[in-house]
Amino acid sequence: MSPRWNPNPDVRTGRHVVYNLHVHLVFVTKYRRGAMTGEMLTRCEEIMREVCEDFEAELKQFNGEEDHVHLLVHYPPKVQLSKLVNSLKGVSSRYLRKEYDAHVRRYLWGGHFWSGSYFAGSCGGAPLTVVRQYIENQQRPV
Repeated sequence: MSPRWNPNPDVRTGRHVVYNLHVHLVFVTKYRRGAMTGEMLTRCEEIMREVCEDFEAELKQFNGEEDHVHLLVHYPPKVQLSKLVNSLKGVSSRYLRKEYDAHVRRYLWGGHFWSGSYFAGSCGGAPLTVVRQYIENQQRPV
């Protein structure tokens, strides 16, 4: 899509699709232990940015604290969200445990870094009430 047709850079195109999909993800450390340092958060962002690129997704925003991280990811419709999440958590866990082994072992044990659960919330676009109203107001052919 040329810029004159698409003033919103978040609206992307594929061969047979036009999309704008964003997800807010939250990952919590195992046992909600405060294992993350500022340096680890910086490294975690780098790792997760690379994983997103492997999925042809974009890590738009990243931040976190000692016991959790927040991500805003723009992803294509061909990406299965659960696979992206598993890869983000798995790859970051491996690298963070390997690179910060002594520190991580003080807080976490058993080979785990992240909790098994996560939060995923769709975001962006119009509020649901506006979308519902738009669909409701479509004119049916006579």
